[in-house]
Amino acid sequence: QVQLVESGGGLVQPGGSLRLSCAASGRIFSINNMGWYRQAPGKERELVADITSGGTTNYADSVKGRFTISRDNAKNTVYLQMNSLNVEDTAVYYCNAYIISPLAYGRNYWGKGTLVTVSS
Repeated sequence: QVQLVESGGGLVQPGGSLRLSCAASGRIFSINNMGWYRQAPGKERELVADITSGGTTNYADSVKGRFTISRDNAKNTVYLQMNSLNVEDTAVYYCNAYIISPLAYGRNYWGKGTLVTVSS
C-alpha cells in the first residue's frame, strides 16, 4: 500500500558528489520523520541523517558538513545531497519514513536501498 523508492546511487570517485532521492507513494495521509540510513559490508545499519516534517535536521557526526538532507512535503520526497565523499561512505543507503495512513495508523517504512560506491 505504501512504497518508498530510492534513486541516485552509483559509483563515484573520492571527493565527488551524489544526490539520493526517495519518493513515498500509496495510501498516505501524512509523513512524520523521513531519513536515510546506511549499511556497509560487515557493519550494522546506521543513521545518516533525518528530518522532521517541519524541517528540523539531525546528522551523524561522520557526515556533518558534507551531507545535506532535505524534503519536499508536496512530493512526499526526501533527498540526501552527499559531497566530499570518501571510501568510508561506501554502503547501501536506505530511505526510512514514518507514515500516517488515511485511517490514522502510523508505522515505519523502509525502501529497498540504493548502493553508493566510492572508489578510484
